[in-house]
Amino acid sequence: MKNVTDPFVSLGHWPSAGSFGFNTDILATNPINLSVVLGVLIFFGKGVSLSDLLDNRKQRILNTIRNSEELRGGAIEQLEKARSRLRKVETEAEQFRVNGYSEIEREKLNLINSTYKTLEQLENYKNETIQFEQQRAINQVRQRVFQQALRGALGTLNSCLNNELHLRTISANIGMLGTMKEITD
Repeated sequence: MKNVTDPFVSLGHWPSAGSFGFNTDILATNPINLSVVLGVLIFFGKGVSLSDLLDNRKQRILNTIRNSEELRGGAIEQLEKARSRLRKVETEAEQFRVNGYSEIEREKLNLINSTYKTLEQLENYKNETIQFEQQRAINQVRQRVFQQALRGALGTLNSCLNNELHLRTISANIGMLGTMKEITD
């Protein structure tokens, strides 16, 4: 088993240990970076159960849609009632044509306009409810994923850091500085 501090000790053997510079070797740097990023994503992505969260939110959204459809059904029922009232008004209009055809016509238009306004309001309410529930679901999923990733990162840090590792790292760094001093002398 390799010692954890071996990479730190080997830093003293680099020919350019006394200066800083950019590593322009693309083949040496990018695969290391990509493997670290992929490793972290795979490690922290294991505990997140997005499918359950999304299924729950999907059910809530579907329930909201069903409720909106029931409201829509009520609005259609109201529309049918309004239409029957309209038919009634039209028959009365025929009877009272002599007395005031224009008055009945105004009443009919008011009734139709109020019914359409009610339907528009119900449709707007349904759309706003759906958008609100979708945004709330997205925010909850984001919050839970962030919390689980943070818990995983803290658990990893707490499990990896201990006193022995700190002492070995400090000793290796002191040794590396001593080696660097001997090389420069």
